[in-house]
Amino acid sequence: MLNQALELTITRIALGMISFAHGYFLKVETFTIYGTIGFFATIELPAIAACLLIGGEILGSIALILSAFTRLAAWVSLPNLIGATKMHLGDNWVFSAKEGGWEFSMLIVTLAIAVGLSGAGKYTINNFEWMKHSNLTQSTVE
Repeated sequence: MLNQALELTITRIALGMISFAHGYFLKVETFTIYGTIGFFATIELPAIAACLLIGGEILGSIALILSAFTRLAAWVSLPNLIGATKMHLGDNWVFSAKEGGWEFSMLIVTLAIAVGLSGAGKYTINNFEWMKHSNLTQSTVE
């Protein structure tokens, strides 16, 4: 059981770190919020969608790293992750290729599904007494 609990913890933290890097470092620091809004305009999405996506990615990733409301954070991240995968489906499969690829996005979708199904694992603040009353935070592995 120790190995499985540790595996869940590592998977959850990895998903949170990747999501944070994508939400903050890519969309805020690299492209800037206004650049991200501009990109959303090119795919005919409103500015509010870009702002909600950025905020959701950052807050959701912090929740995953800290293991607060883990299942909820993983499931809520899926529409964004599936959308990112869909954006790259016409590209090459290797993400490092020109114009990107879809394999990395698909891996992150798979990680989010795994965390959504299994929960945060044993090593989590979700196991604190005040958080145990929510089905969205409970882990299937103790």
